[in-house]
Amino acid sequence: MLDTIDIVELLDRGEGQYLACFRERFRLEDLAETLVAFANGSGGIVLIGVSGRARPRAEGVADVAAAQEAVLDAALQCSPPLVLPLPQPISVEGAVLLALEVPSGLPHVYNLHGKYLHREGPANVPLPPHHLRRLLLERGEVSWDRLVPDGATMDELDPRKISAYVRRVGPTAEADPLAFLFRRGCLARVGDAYVPTNAGLLVFGVETERRFPQCEITLVRYKGSEMGDEFLREDVRTTLPEQVRAAERFLTEHMRKGSRMVGLEREDWTEYPLAAVREALVNAVAHRDYSVRGEGIRIALFSDRLEVYSPGRLPGHITLENIIQERFSRNETLVQVLADLGLIERLGYGIDRMLRQMEEAGLPAPEFRETAAGFLVTLRGKGQHLPEGLSIDTSAWVQQGLNERQIAALVFLTERRRITNRDLQELAPDVSPETIRRDLADLVDRGLLMKIGEKRATYYILK
Repeated sequence: MLDTIDIVELLDRGEGQYLACFRERFRLEDLAETLVAFANGSGGIVLIGVSGRARPRAEGVADVAAAQEAVLDAALQCSPPLVLPLPQPISVEGAVLLALEVPSGLPHVYNLHGKYLHREGPANVPLPPHHLRRLLLERGEVSWDRLVPDGATMDELDPRKISAYVRRVGPTAEADPLAFLFRRGCLARVGDAYVPTNAGLLVFGVETERRFPQCEITLVRYKGSEMGDEFLREDVRTTLPEQVRAAERFLTEHMRKGSRMVGLEREDWTEYPLAAVREALVNAVAHRDYSVRGEGIRIALFSDRLEVYSPGRLPGHITLENIIQERFSRNETLVQVLADLGLIERLGYGIDRMLRQMEEAGLPAPEFRETAAGFLVTLRGKGQHLPEGLSIDTSAWVQQGLNERQIAALVFLTERRRITNRDLQELAPDVSPETIRRDLADLVDRGLLMKIGEKRATYYILK
């Protein structure tokens, strides 16, 4: 996110390859040309409410909502329409400016009334034929998320989900929700009527599974470091925002957690940095190839690693060698709407954050691998062993009213992964077998343990 310091530094440098300035009142076509030029290159910043070019000066924007609306209208004039975040109000020298960031790595080649432009210094100039040919080869020309599936109607969208979305975006969306969704690429026009696109159905649909059986997340937690017969599984088949939230809950619940004392302060700990897990998850949801049918996203939590698999190989010009430096958005509309909802960063720096978070947690860097038909991200943990100095946080169990034997059983499980009646009897030798049985049965009833097997073969694992 840009801040006042960033904007002041940009103004000091003046207009150039990555900065364009406009006064509050501008011609839509002039701004659209600049947006096309930035989009066909490596992106750039547009500042609204600025006078002068070589020596720009902050004038300010009197009507922020009207200026934001005009920027979206300019983006809509581009072909294909540009899906961009709302311009961000920033105060500079007592004036309110609007800052619009056009990201790099967009999935199309853009034009305005047939003119293909790019940026050379502070000017928008036509793309040379050889440059245009190369760009057409590098970028896909049909975005699946903006296509309209056969027979799609507005009745397939949930008005409550749309209302919640436009409330979050704010006045620009609330003024005319359907027009805003059209600008975002969630709706298209057929004659005089709106119809939902694939993106609209994936985000706001009533019955996502009926249209897109491939749109699911399968979550599995295995007991050990390999696939086995003992596991917990959850299949999530709903809209993408709900999928992200459900998957986050599952992973948070089934990762090992604890705390340690650093000096006199308690520091909470999770098996993997939650922010890194979130990045791996939302990147899979936002960037998978939804045209691939027959399989969904698969997330497996093992004792020593977390694997996140998404259908579809790396898009566009992205390779395993340049994945950290380069940007490319296969599903431009989905990425922007998920960003509006606060679930993903629009500009695509998730890989960088994942690397940093794993390093700060003292864990190996994420591993990226292309398979025959998909992409796999692996986060590796510390295996069965708790990091040095860490202890299990039992305070929540105490608050739930668990007795000492039950807490001892849960601590035992975090280290050994399974427990039997005999194990708990050895931990509490002065307690009767019937009491031990009731303790474990109560933990099952509370949803903390899962019972496996029958009679003498019975044992328990954490649920």
